[in-house]
Amino acid sequence: MVRLHTRKAGKAKRSRKHYPREAPAWSETPKEQVADIAVKLAKEGKDPALIGVILRDTHAVPDVKAATGKKLTKLLEEKGIRKEYPADLLDLIRRAARMRKHLSENRSDRHNRTRLLRVESKIRRLVSYYNKTGRLNNWKYDPEQAALLVR
Repeated sequence: MVRLHTRKAGKAKRSRKHYPREAPAWSETPKEQVADIAVKLAKEGKDPALIGVILRDTHAVPDVKAATGKKLTKLLEEKGIRKEYPADLLDLIRRAARMRKHLSENRSDRHNRTRLLRVESKIRRLVSYYNKTGRLNNWKYDPEQAALLVR
């Protein structure tokens, strides 16, 4: 997600992949095997980002979309594996919960308070997006309830 606050004027800089979207010749793992490995790892409870790292490091699959033609989350949804909450949202909620715990112990940490506001605004924007797209069903961010989600 692009940082909205404290950035230089102008367009937001985004990282883009600078290599072709085809599977490289040295990656010899067939697309069915990539899908099977991804499903197996997802059933073990791994997040999609971690599945991508494992596929890259141990199975020589640099890009799941290039290897299979579909994004990893779409591939898992087709196989019937879908988490209730998106991984990026849960990561932000974990970060906000850690910040709130830190602020309860260190009340005078102004920098962390400012960063907590930024993280929570990102959470609210993501929740709004996921509610619009139908991924969440009118879910609202409440810090206490969300902290119970990630425990």
